[in-house]
Order: sequence, then structure tokens, then C-alpha cells
Amino acid sequence: MKAAITGKPGDPTVIQIKQVPTPTAKSGWVLIKVMAFGLNRSELFTRRGDSPGVQFPRIQGIECVGMVEEDPSNTLQKGQKVAAIMGGMGREFDGGYAEFALVPSAIVIPFESDLPWTTLGAVPEMFQTVSGSLNEALEMQAGERLLIRGGTSSIGMLACQLAKVKGLTVISTTRNPDKKSALLHNGADHVVIDEGSVIEQVRALFPNGVDKVLELIGTRTLKDSLKCIGKKGVVCMTGILGNEWTMKEFTPMDDIPSTGRLTVYTGGSMDLAQDLLQEFLEEVEKGNVHLNIDRIFKLDAMVEAHQYMEDNKAKGKIVVTP
Repeated sequence: MKAAITGKPGDPTVIQIKQVPTPTAKSGWVLIKVMAFGLNRSELFTRRGDSPGVQFPRIQGIECVGMVEEDPSNTLQKGQKVAAIMGGMGREFDGGYAEFALVPSAIVIPFESDLPWTTLGAVPEMFQTVSGSLNEALEMQAGERLLIRGGTSSIGMLACQLAKVKGLTVISTTRNPDKKSALLHNGADHVVIDEGSVIEQVRALFPNGVDKVLELIGTRTLKDSLKCIGKKGVVCMTGILGNEWTMKEFTPMDDIPSTGRLTVYTGGSMDLAQDLLQEFLEEVEKGNVHLNIDRIFKLDAMVEAHQYMEDNKAKGKIVVTP
């Protein structure tokens, strides 16, 4: 089979397209014929060598959608459409950057859908992350004011749509003024241009602060985001678009407002229930939710795809097809 192999830590050019043996199905695992997968920021960190414990060479990819090629347990039939997500994919064992992927049955989720594979490829990790962040971590409620820090990311774009469906007022941020119209078209009530601090602009809109913040930039902007919440407000750090894992200084008694709360969402495959995934796909099919897919690459162009992701050019999800 054809696979994109990260031979060693480094820039996108360390990824090479090679022919390798197709994995052999084994007990407790499912062999999937990969039809599409989304690119994720965490894969950029893994490629750079920043994910602890990852051994190279490695076929990366923490998610994929496709069809069952073989399930030794006969629980899933050949041809069944499935998604696979996280659980060690692309880190502890080879992942979705290939024509076939052998993954533990515990992380395989069957579904039914007539959506194109290129659309389905954008769904698993993106939906799991957004749903978990908004519902489990932030416990969003109708009528609340939500600030999305990093609004033009695929997570930010989908979070805005789901929050609007729920009845929230959404403020989305972007560093690029040219992306303002895209955020408004996506449903944001307000767009704030982020030049490193947004507190003054947010407080001008809402003097008492916002109720919830979905922090997708990460440690670079976390302190500023905390200043944006009102009494008993909540900030959930889900993303690290700013490419910095740690903070040089953080003083909880000063940086977290009184009665404010700071949480994170790092959910895994077990947080993506089959019924929730099926329901979401049906909403996409009905046109009630629009997936922002920025570009579709072929597996042969994986180096270009990773460079595109690293350059922050995307206005939505990047999808790859073998």
C-alpha cells in the first residue's frame, strides 16, 4: 500500500511517500480501507518531534474514515462505513496517512451516510473536539455570550455554528482582517481583530465580560482570554494554534479572575459516541450544519499539505484522500 511516512522529526519535507506492506488484520483490531482523513494541529507537533514517546519512522494520522476491509471478530462486515479516531493512532501505532489502517476495534465507530468521503473526512476529530469543548467542558447554555479565540480554524468555525444553533451570542477572533467576512458569513455576531490582546474590544462590546471562552490559540493568549470573562465565567483551553505548549509565567491568584474558572478539553475516542456522530452527520446532510473544508489534498501531496497547515493558510478543515 501507499503511505506517507514521517521518517524523522523535522519540517514537512521529512514526510515521504512510500510503498509498504499492507497491515495484516489481527484479533481485537480492524483493518480499514482509508477513504479520507483530516489534518490536525497535533500531527504537526508530532512531526516536529514534540509528542512524547513517538518513535520514528511513523505513519501519522490520528483519524480516518473509510470502509471495513477485515474484522476478525466479524462484529463489523466488510464494506461497513466507519470512522477511527485517536486512541494512539499515528503515535503509538501507525495511523491514517495511508491507503489502509489497522486500528484497535475500541476506537472504530460505524456510521451510515451518503455524504462524500471528502466531507466525511473532515468530521471525526473536529466534531469530537467541538462537541466535547462546548458541551462537556464549557456546558454552554442558550443566551450566553461565547468568545472563540481562533475563530477561523476548523474547530472555531464549527464551534460558532453549533453555538448559534444552541442560541448563544458568538464573538469570533481572527488576526487577519481579510477573514472577517468569512467569520460573519459563518454566523458570528461580532468579529474582533486579534493583535495579541482583545480585552479592550471585547469589553467595549460587553462591559461585564463574556460568559464562556473557547481558547484555541493556547498559552500565548490564555491570560488575555481570562480577562475577558465576567463573574463565574469559564475559559476552556482546547487548542494550541499558537504553537506554544507551556507558559513562562502563570500566577493563578492574579491571572484567573475571582470566581472565574479555567478548564481544558483533551477528549479521546471514547468521547465520540456513535449516536452523536450519526445525529451530526444527518444534520450535515440536511444542510443545517455546514462544514468549512478549506482544501483537499491527495496523499502524494502530504508535504505540501503539512506546509499549508503550518503556514496557517487554511480557513477551515484540510482533508486528504489516498
